[in-house]
Amino acid sequence: MALPQTLLDWLDSRTGWRTGRRHLLEEPIQAGVGWWFVTGSILLMLLTVQFVTGVALAMFYVPAPDHAYDSIRFIMERLTFGHVLRGLHFFGASFIVVAAVVHMLRVVALGSYKNPREVTWLTGVVLLLLILGFALTGYLLPWDQKAYWATTVTINIARSAPLGEQVAGLLQGGSTLGSLTLLRWYAAHVFLLPAALIGFVIAHLFLMRRHGISGALRHVEGAAKPFYPYHALKDTLAGSAVFALLLTFAIVFRAPLDPIADPSDAAYVPRPEWYFLSLFQLLKYFPGPLEPLATMVIPALVVGLLLLLPFLDRRPDRHFLKRPLVTLGFGIIGLGIVVLTYLGYKDTPAHADPSVWGPLPLAGPTFVRDQRCLTCHTAGGTASVLEDIRIRRDPEWIIAHAGSRGHRPRVARRTPWRDERRAGALGSELYAEAAGRSVAAAGIRAEEGRIAHHRQVLLELSHDRWRRRNRRPRSVTSGGHAGQAVAAQLDYQS
Repeated sequence: MALPQTLLDWLDSRTGWRTGRRHLLEEPIQAGVGWWFVTGSILLMLLTVQFVTGVALAMFYVPAPDHAYDSIRFIMERLTFGHVLRGLHFFGASFIVVAAVVHMLRVVALGSYKNPREVTWLTGVVLLLLILGFALTGYLLPWDQKAYWATTVTINIARSAPLGEQVAGLLQGGSTLGSLTLLRWYAAHVFLLPAALIGFVIAHLFLMRRHGISGALRHVEGAAKPFYPYHALKDTLAGSAVFALLLTFAIVFRAPLDPIADPSDAAYVPRPEWYFLSLFQLLKYFPGPLEPLATMVIPALVVGLLLLLPFLDRRPDRHFLKRPLVTLGFGIIGLGIVVLTYLGYKDTPAHADPSVWGPLPLAGPTFVRDQRCLTCHTAGGTASVLEDIRIRRDPEWIIAHAGSRGHRPRVARRTPWRDERRAGALGSELYAEAAGRSVAAAGIRAEEGRIAHHRQVLLELSHDRWRRRNRRPRSVTSGGHAGQAVAAQLDYQS
């Protein structure tokens, strides 16, 4: 035993670790500090879980549009416990937002932001904004439909801000949402925001230790006790219970993953996660030129009031009933967020069933395998193989290229699918094949009754009487070529 003790003494003489341990674990906690003061430790535990799971996910994630979706599918379907790993990270984001809001409300209810803890409160507000920033930048990384279109909405909202075009250009990184966009959001998510978060967490903890815990509203008689083991036990029990709940969510519920991002699917209605749904719903009440009020002015006022709260409420009273303006203000803001979130949920369309295929996705395999395309786009042909084009080109280029009236000027023929939506079906099929979600991979032939129904609907779409009844021009959805192509595809598969 002499050797280990000598080694520990030598290490302490060089590093002072015993002094640091006493400072961390033996801080005196005043009487009356109960279970309400575990919210900060729960938040710190959840941030640690996000950091660990984020590092693990980054080992398998590829931040490129060609491989991002595939890497997420690999994690969820082939990596051992991969669905649990992603579930912890996905549901952990919601847990962190809830924990941060509860911690903030506890601080407000107990008046813990008052003198001398004003700067501690300011660092806490910045931490809340950083947490929301993590949630926002993490949207795009799966590169599915929700990621693509929700990020498109976010960039369009950024354009309504002062210097909006410059901000949107910085976020997008190019004329369209593509590789540079994904790379920039990934860099912000895994480098910039974590660095800022670690810095502000250290500052927040330092200031909390410097000024101590505010304690109960009324003075409680009794001697102060060290943090360890008395309050540390409460933190451990509460943190373990929350982590157990998070782990249960990760195991029982599958983290959602929409179909692969399809820029041609303009009918997709994006909806943000629940913690941004109130802001999204607010946009409906400020249309057109009033949109900046919902996207910039109102959120800026709320954040500004949060930052100024310690300087506006300078009275020494800490009881929330003796601070009616603060209590009423937070009640109104909270009620507004809850109502807007509820209305946003009511307006949210049901997610499309991935097992149900519409006319254009069904037509995709026929378009891809059309002989007029394969004449050139084949191994040893005059043009690149279609699978190679999918890897080398982004979806916007494929759709524009396939929909042009002469995408090979030196060849005396036009592309067989001049319609933009048919070209979109072609591009969608190429990218769906990459994600393992093509019509063929889905086993569309399994239900003969549903196939017959699709075939009948498509034949009706191509009928002249249907066009006259609806007074619509001939198009890819009502025209005979698309309907006959899909019907032929269904006949072949059935």
